[in-house]
Amino acid sequence: MLRGLYTAASGMIAQQRRHDTVTNNISNINTPGYKQTNAVTRSFPEMLLSLTGAGPENAKTIGKLTSGIFAEESLSIHLQGDLMQTNNSSDFALISNIDLDGIAFDASGKYVAPDGEVTYQPQAFFTLQDQNGEQRFTRGGKFSLTEQGFLMSGDGSSVLGTDGQPIRMPEGVGLDRLLLTDDQRFVDSDGTDIGVQLLISRIDNPNQLVREGNGNFRFATEDGEAVPIAADERVEVKQGYVERSNVDAAQAAVDLMSALRAYEANQKVIQFYDQSLNKAVNDVGRI
Repeated sequence: MLRGLYTAASGMIAQQRRHDTVTNNISNINTPGYKQTNAVTRSFPEMLLSLTGAGPENAKTIGKLTSGIFAEESLSIHLQGDLMQTNNSSDFALISNIDLDGIAFDASGKYVAPDGEVTYQPQAFFTLQDQNGEQRFTRGGKFSLTEQGFLMSGDGSSVLGTDGQPIRMPEGVGLDRLLLTDDQRFVDSDGTDIGVQLLISRIDNPNQLVREGNGNFRFATEDGEAVPIAADERVEVKQGYVERSNVDAAQAAVDLMSALRAYEANQKVIQFYDQSLNKAVNDVGRI
């Protein structure tokens, strides 16, 4: 009987984790560049039950039983979000649609080969340097200029250029008079190249990234590698736009209700076991 309690309790914990993930998606539905997160659950290893109280010669197998589920991880969906025009010269949006030869990615951005090998669609990111000097990646392109001319992200991280250094605009040059070319170079209104180029990084497997907050990502392991995008890749940066979050509001509402119903179902199971234990202890035990 207690095994059932543990199984139902694990289900409640897993659904609480799922509920928290969905509510986080909903709360960031208007955050530029936010990528939806899905909670992945799996069952504990199955146990093979056998009848007890009998000798080896009379042993009888009952069958397999799982002992519950747990929230294994949260996966980000790095699909392109819609663009929203802001007409703000310090706003930038990435359009990333990187192809691989002979591979057709599905709607979730992955391809499963006949032999079962999974390939994820590479994604492009703005490249940042945080206050600790470590490299970070983001799709949130709401930037600003400091008084010293440094291009910064919303959390105070420096935006990097192709030279690997924080971008610094010439003195007295604001973003309102700068235009971004197709190769991510900043030019003055008269077409003069000011020698500043955005570093757009390509990450072949975006699932190697983990969230750090404020729309930033980092590699989960030290062997993660990001390379500058090639000139022929289908990546574009648009000035005066931001990328909306890719959260599906309708699906999020369905997932929220589903998690709530599953939580309530596990709760009812625990209440049933509680009533059964109460009867066993107070009524049957009295006899």
